[in-house]
Amino acid sequence: MSKLSVKGENELIANATYIGTPEGILAADESTGTIGKRLSSINVENVESNRRALRELLFTTPGALQYLSGVILFEETLYQKTAAGKPFVDVLKEAGVLPGIKVDKGTVELAGTNGETTTQGLDGLAQRCQQYYAAGARFAKWRAENGLVPIVEPEILVDGSHDIEKCADVTERVLAACYKALNDHHVLLEGTLLKPNMVTPGSDSPKVAPEVIAEYTVRALQRHDACCGPSGDQEALEPFFLVRTCSQQSTLKAWSGKEENIGKAQAAFLARCKANSEATLGTYQGSSSLSEGASESLHVKDYKY
Repeated sequence: MSKLSVKGENELIANATYIGTPEGILAADESTGTIGKRLSSINVENVESNRRALRELLFTTPGALQYLSGVILFEETLYQKTAAGKPFVDVLKEAGVLPGIKVDKGTVELAGTNGETTTQGLDGLAQRCQQYYAAGARFAKWRAENGLVPIVEPEILVDGSHDIEKCADVTERVLAACYKALNDHHVLLEGTLLKPNMVTPGSDSPKVAPEVIAEYTVRALQRHDACCGPSGDQEALEPFFLVRTCSQQSTLKAWSGKEENIGKAQAAFLARCKANSEATLGTYQGSSSLSEGASESLHVKDYKY
């Protein structure tokens, strides 16, 4: 990482701090292939007009953006506009939401391995990030360049029959290794976002209570000295900010690609955003307003990023 100016450092820290407020991040960065799978689940064709319509539905939901501090966009979405011709980036910024960008180019299998993959996108990354910044993006998923706050995502996938103890052990070791590497490369840690996995049993293992998942997840973060202090309170999490993502599943089902369902879909999305924000503050008590699909598992076995 190249040495930043004081102005550059201050901007990264300010943006990371802003995104770390008690709201959440909407992940609207599905690649064309991934969003195609979501659209096919509601029998909607995977074409640009439908992808744009879905994202406009999300970004223009009355009252929803107050519960978000950032939205991760796919490259296509960064340059899209509403049906009325207003850039999505402007819609977000005017509501006080920072636009983010997915900067990788997907994965490919490594030759000579047993299905191991590597992520593409390093070629031309600096130039692309410069263009993304100029277009309004202020944070990035996968890598940081040219003023974009990076989301650090040392995710442990849920696939497998392992128990929660195994997940906790691996999560703690991966966090330690990840932050050692960031320190070795002199990354400005105060200007990063942390998106860790929840510590859970594997998808093929017996489920445990949400309280147990919360306990193991917080403990894994507390044990990672570079991330959290011994108290585990909000101040101890500085200078790292946890990313909280908002699910679109209930919204997608309510919409089903039909214009007459937009109001219903936006109501589902607003309820999900509000619930997500309340959860970050510890005030969420459960809600009957969360529609069908809100509690449905989003796990896709053997999912390839």
